[in-house]
Amino acid sequence: MKYLKLISIVTLFLTLVFPKTALAQESNLGNWLIYIGNKKLNEKWNIHNEVQYRNYDAIGDLEQLLLRTGLGYNLSENNDNILLGYGYILSENYIDNTTDKISVEEHRIFQQFTTKQNVGKVGLSHRYRFEQRFVEDDFKMRFRYFLGIKIPLQYKEDHKNPLYLSAYNEIFLNTETSVFDRNRVYGGLGYEFSKALRLELGYMNQFFETSGRDQVNIIAFVNF
Repeated sequence: MKYLKLISIVTLFLTLVFPKTALAQESNLGNWLIYIGNKKLNEKWNIHNEVQYRNYDAIGDLEQLLLRTGLGYNLSENNDNILLGYGYILSENYIDNTTDKISVEEHRIFQQFTTKQNVGKVGLSHRYRFEQRFVEDDFKMRFRYFLGIKIPLQYKEDHKNPLYLSAYNEIFLNTETSVFDRNRVYGGLGYEFSKALRLELGYMNQFFETSGRDQVNIIAFVNF
């Protein structure tokens, strides 16, 4: 029954996501360098910190700098976690049909709930996030749902599975008239060096209603 449930989830995941990816009319390859850190204060409380350096191309042409932090609380031993956070985002947007850029600053408050489960050796994670966004003189709100899948590729007697496949889909929905904001699809290969450090190299497609962008992501997860 566990594997039937997993197959159903993965099938729904693929059916909903990949046909839409083909609708993108434009696609440019960029690069995201991402650091995600988690500081465990005790059995209940944790501090989340995150830095993302996003480029229009391989590296050196800044698209967005994102700094995020938050205070989390574990609701259960299975790491069902609620978190209150703050984010600062600096975007460097190109002006239409020119090589000139305009800088846009955003301050963001967000609340999220994360829950994890295992289906056999496969790990699933769900994240529900609600954002209040202060973009220059505008105020916006947005809901995000993230479904992640982690599949170990190595099985050892000590139960350590350092090499794994990672995939996720995240959809963004606005509270305004134009409800659909964007969708992200990601697939990557990861290696867990220890409980404190793992790295991933992956490919992500982010698409909007009429355009899309491809990204190569390098992600470091650090627990300390």
